[in-house]
Amino acid sequence: QVQLVESGGGLVRPGGSLRLSCAASGIIFRINAVGWYRQAPGKPRELVALIRSTGIPRYVDSAKGRFTISRDNDKNTVYLQIDNLQPEDTAVYYCGTGQYQGWGTMNVDYWGQGTQVTVSS
Repeated sequence: QVQLVESGGGLVRPGGSLRLSCAASGIIFRINAVGWYRQAPGKPRELVALIRSTGIPRYVDSAKGRFTISRDNDKNTVYLQIDNLQPEDTAVYYCGTGQYQGWGTMNVDYWGQGTQVTVSS
């Protein structure tokens, strides 16, 4: 049984940082693509960053510079470091795993339950 568990979300002031974690069981992250997505209220879920099985990261344009995705193969965990958080980053952040499709996109076979990030003063 595949299970993805996100953690690390919370309430943070503008300019702060968070590191989100996505721990997997029942699947090996290093042979799959893993993506971090976010969904703000009233908006569709959107890809923020992904890391390919090769370890190569890809970011959407709006995430370049403040978001860093990384993977720990020993812990079977993928991280998303977010710096200089802004109120518009407020969303539920999900991790998903599946196959890389090229051009910075991936399909998702399994999702985590999400972790809330709220940026507010």
